[in-house]
Amino acid sequence: MQGKLNVTYQLICDNDTHKEISIKEILENEKIAKLLKSEFAKGDRNLALATDTDDAKIILSTEKEIYHFEAEKKDFADLIELAEEDAKKRKLFKKGCDAITLVDFETIS
Repeated sequence: MQGKLNVTYQLICDNDTHKEISIKEILENEKIAKLLKSEFAKGDRNLALATDTDDAKIILSTEKEIYHFEAEKKDFADLIELAEEDAKKRKLFKKGCDAITLVDFETIS
């Protein structure tokens, strides 16, 4: 197997956040409801907030920097180790940020 892979990864840190909040939960929050009404229907009274779908979600997550490197196709089985080596070489690992996750990999040639 000849050719190269373009590998994309990001760091995983202890204090990373990932929360999914449904639109229904958001609209049920009194502060949010009051804010929406005052922002988009100023002066109107007796308003009710509703959504046409209960499964829509908003995701709050830590914004992460994406890192890239190239690897040989024959090294496919070792991509995680190679990404960790790349992160060590770049001195990305710090206290609380000592793991990586592969985001994507694609064939270059």
